[in-house]
Amino acid sequence: MTAHSERFAQVIRGADESINLAEAALLIAAEEYRDLDIVDYLAQLDDIAAALKRRLRADISQADTIIALNRYLFDELGFAGDAANYYDARNSFLNEVLDRKRGIPITLAIMYIEIGHRVGLPVHGVAFPAHFLVKCPLREGTVVLDPYVKGVSLSFEELRKRVKALRNGQEPTRSMVAGMLVTASKREILARLLRNLKGIYSHHKEWMKALGATDRIISVMPELAEEYRDRGMIYLNLECFRAALFDFQAYLKMLPVARDADTVRQKVVELQALAARLN
Repeated sequence: MTAHSERFAQVIRGADESINLAEAALLIAAEEYRDLDIVDYLAQLDDIAAALKRRLRADISQADTIIALNRYLFDELGFAGDAANYYDARNSFLNEVLDRKRGIPITLAIMYIEIGHRVGLPVHGVAFPAHFLVKCPLREGTVVLDPYVKGVSLSFEELRKRVKALRNGQEPTRSMVAGMLVTASKREILARLLRNLKGIYSHHKEWMKALGATDRIISVMPELAEEYRDRGMIYLNLECFRAALFDFQAYLKMLPVARDADTVRQKVVELQALAARLN
């Protein structure tokens, strides 16, 4: 285990609210960038927030603080969504987002949350399907923002349209949309970031990197049954058959009536036979 891996385990060990989200995201990046200066990048976040805070009036409202934050991050500093290279792995690493000023919804949201907190905004992540968002409670009500699109405020109607598009035109109920706006825990944010990396690595058949990402997902949220199944498939690609068998069995124990349970059980039978031949 590397020093970065050990530190990551320490950071995620405590209560969710005590997790340093920026540090955890940078520690994930440090698995790719072994010489990453995490302290320097944390200081960059501090500097961005301090520069913005010097501009804010002492009596400024939270709504006006959000406007100032958006202008500074997206108009002045030039942070933006990387639509041209959305699936570039660099967009999932917070250090690269700070260096290149380009990212995807989850990494731009992490940056937004961290700088928001530093200037006194109670910003939280929202694990909206297919597109991570943030929200902030105001006196007038909670505002939902999209850091991928310059921090634009999204109306309930816009959110409903997004859900409808994901449901192939099927109209969602108001309560369904509202249920998608619950606050994401820091562990959920990190797991989503890692799932992006797992998907990218798997697409490029970089199985050892995909395995590392999945290991970290399970360390963050060990209750995610599907991750054991996915890790089992990665182990199969690495020809680690006993490890694959163990993970498939763990998946079935956690989700015995899963939609794909019969398929996974068949894999277990095949791997048990293979393991018997290897003994």
